[in-house]
Amino acid sequence: MPEPLCLIENTNGQLVANPKALKILSAISQPVVVVAIVGLYRTGKSYLMNKLAGKKKGFSIGSTVQSHTKGIWMWCVPHPEKSNHTLVLLDTEGLGDVEKGDKMNDTQIFALAILLSSTFVYNTMNKIDQRAIDLLHYATELSNLLRTISSPDLGGIEDAADFVSFCPDLVWTLRDFYLALEADGQLITTDEYLENSLRQKQGTDPSVQNFNLPRHCIQKFFPTKKCFIFDLPTHRKKLAHLETLRNNELDPDFVQQVAEFCSYIFKHSKTKTLSGGIKVNGPRLESLVLTYVSAINSGDLPCMENSVLALAQIKNSAAVQKAMAHYDQQMSQKVQLPTETLQELLDLHRASEKEAIKVFMKNSFKDVDQSFQKKLETLLEAKQDDFCKQNLEASSDRCSALLRDIFGPLEKAVKRGVYSKPGGHHLFIKKTEELKAMYYREPGKGIQWHLRRQRLQRLKHRGWRQFKGGTNE
Repeated sequence: MPEPLCLIENTNGQLVANPKALKILSAISQPVVVVAIVGLYRTGKSYLMNKLAGKKKGFSIGSTVQSHTKGIWMWCVPHPEKSNHTLVLLDTEGLGDVEKGDKMNDTQIFALAILLSSTFVYNTMNKIDQRAIDLLHYATELSNLLRTISSPDLGGIEDAADFVSFCPDLVWTLRDFYLALEADGQLITTDEYLENSLRQKQGTDPSVQNFNLPRHCIQKFFPTKKCFIFDLPTHRKKLAHLETLRNNELDPDFVQQVAEFCSYIFKHSKTKTLSGGIKVNGPRLESLVLTYVSAINSGDLPCMENSVLALAQIKNSAAVQKAMAHYDQQMSQKVQLPTETLQELLDLHRASEKEAIKVFMKNSFKDVDQSFQKKLETLLEAKQDDFCKQNLEASSDRCSALLRDIFGPLEKAVKRGVYSKPGGHHLFIKKTEELKAMYYREPGKGIQWHLRRQRLQRLKHRGWRQFKGGTNE
């Protein structure tokens, strides 16, 4: 391709795949390395993509406050370092265009870029802040939702290794960076700055959970992460003509930073891969484009007003399941029925319940009215009742079995009349006390051990009837 071509047109919020671009993809038999870039409009995304293409011009670089790129544009070039591979560059419409004012359309394009890429470049200004983290988190959640409702063959990834291979690498680029790379008085690398920004806090209160959730999701979705910072390229008055400036007219640090960025992308960007390790070529990438655009246009994705609610339903239902699975695992490891006392069982339940709630809090998402947490508490209460019932039954079965084993021979002896003789009652009482002591010494009887009183009382009366009128003893 001598120049970029629009891959996905965005007209009045409707996304349409461009047949000309799809025809180009369908002719690429080689595996593809797909690098997509997303960020706010007027932040220099297109400049970086042109550099990756090895050109000064190509993707539109605007010099005014108006966004130039609309939809998603594609440029397919030979990969400079991977032989027999095609480098597919995707430049996206800038987020937050005031002339468009459609947040849902923004996040749809954001999610498409994530789903189509093998390396995803997130281009932000100045520093990593909460707004940028929240936006990236929401786009990853929307990507998961979009992948799930698409074709099962393309979206159904259950195996952890498959999921990792499917997820793109994250390259976070910070333009016009002005902060000192220091933490606690020590110099840090750009990658350490990124990791620090995504580090979770300790604690379980709602404010900490809200802080941790987007960071946890981003860390999980992007196993491989890299960060690059860029100084201001040149004097602000010259930025309008950036694509025409020679390297000696640019800030030397900026030139070096761009070179390092390009080198990393060329060396480390992986081939786009589907579930099962299937490497994507042009026709498969074409299929992905059509699948995801169709899913968006079908209306299966929730509108902006309902999307957070839909994501919360999905995330929180899964969080409840994870919490209950953790509870079951903990109880199966800790509890040996029957327990000696009811309090012992309740203590084990409460410890497992506490851990289960922690698991839920870690994985929940905007459970504002705590409806899912209340559902979890109800399920845990039912589990406690069930364990108490099982504990009674296990104890009763254990005690009954012990009584049969220990006193069974005595009952048979009584029936045979062994003790129906002078002095027999005394021998019977002595034997009964010996067997009672043996019963008491047996461990693991649980909370129903007092059942022996009823059984032993019956034995005593039965034995007494054997001797009634038979002896003076």
